[in-house]
Amino acid sequence: MCVENIPPPSGRLTRRGVLAGAAALAGTSAVPATAAPAASASSDARHGSPGRGGDLVVEGGRLLDPATGEVTEDAVVVIAGGVVRAAGARGRVGRVPVGAPVLRANGQWILPGLVDAHIHLNTAAEARDAVLKGATSARSGSTSFYQDIAVRELARQAPEQAPRLRAAGVFVTPDLGDTILADPDLAPLARLRDGVRSAEALRRVVEVNLARGADTVKTRVNERAGLPEQDPLVQVYDHEQLSTIVTAARRRGKGVLCHSYSEKGCHDAVTAGIRSLEHGAFVGERTLREMRRRGTYFTPTLTAIAGLAESSDPVLAERGRTYLPVLKRAVLAAHELGVPLAAGTDSSGGTVDPIGREVELMHAAGLSALDAIRTATTGAAKLLGLDSTAGRPARGFAGDVLVVDGDPLADLGVLSRPARVVRAGFAVPAA
Repeated sequence: MCVENIPPPSGRLTRRGVLAGAAALAGTSAVPATAAPAASASSDARHGSPGRGGDLVVEGGRLLDPATGEVTEDAVVVIAGGVVRAAGARGRVGRVPVGAPVLRANGQWILPGLVDAHIHLNTAAEARDAVLKGATSARSGSTSFYQDIAVRELARQAPEQAPRLRAAGVFVTPDLGDTILADPDLAPLARLRDGVRSAEALRRVVEVNLARGADTVKTRVNERAGLPEQDPLVQVYDHEQLSTIVTAARRRGKGVLCHSYSEKGCHDAVTAGIRSLEHGAFVGERTLREMRRRGTYFTPTLTAIAGLAESSDPVLAERGRTYLPVLKRAVLAAHELGVPLAAGTDSSGGTVDPIGREVELMHAAGLSALDAIRTATTGAAKLLGLDSTAGRPARGFAGDVLVVDGDPLADLGVLSRPARVVRAGFAVPAA
């Protein structure tokens, strides 16, 4: 069966209802009064009516700019309206706004907020936990019922409660399961005996996602590593099917992130034109070279694979122990070849892992401390189209800041235990 004769999805008629339902599932009522336009990498101000950021002065600590590696002693960061207006040595910043709240960081280090390029946020509580653990910007790895779109709207209205988010909507996968209930325009796919495999069905899921406001598209080429009954090296979509997904997304100016494990699957995904390869444990040198040529990002989600090794399920534990060293070697090979890397935890299921842990694992794979930090700042920000917004504590960038108790260049573990988090100029109180 195919779906080619079904009318295209109507964003105008059903999108508000989708956002309202997603907001209920996410545990927040933060739905804009009118439907927001499709996401743009250039300006969050185009989405609804964002809440104004806060005013704050962070002073007294050592400031690290990941882009340059420069460390500034006795630094001052001035944030007004959620945006950094000045950052640097106390004597060079100039006049500090009178009456602005002050966060003193004497004896501590100041960094930009971190970016988690692969996370599954389904509730408002998870979104806030991600911020508290240092992720002030993020990219969704998909949700079942558009909860990430509601979380994205929450972040725009109340930025201290959620990371700045690029939403992926629902997963483009052969078996949609209960996600078929996420949107009435997906319901016709329930008639398909072989699942979402035909070109028409693949395009349909992409089109519905983008009509509902997704910023990016998530698909897979291999089965899941986190389910013991599945074999992550089994391929579920071929090159032609992946190309269909990529083409449908590109028509609307969107990129595709692709869950992958096997070398052939990775190569098919990359040559089909995906924007970023996720997991990718067995990616080979020929594919890495192709990624460098194309500018394809690698988001290895080392945290998730390391978590498998700690599973109580013997199949998953053995899988994690086998995959983790292979993936670390792939990460180092990618870095040495010049493939752009982005940090992502793949947090899901109600547990949010600190993005700092992924940075530690990048370092354990062979990256220098500074290069590891860049995967969760400047590198991930560029992947998300936020390279002029996130990842640096510089004038004009978002007022997202971490204050940590120690030198991250000497001990990356401090990134997993931020002393304070500032999101859009608001000092986020601990839970």
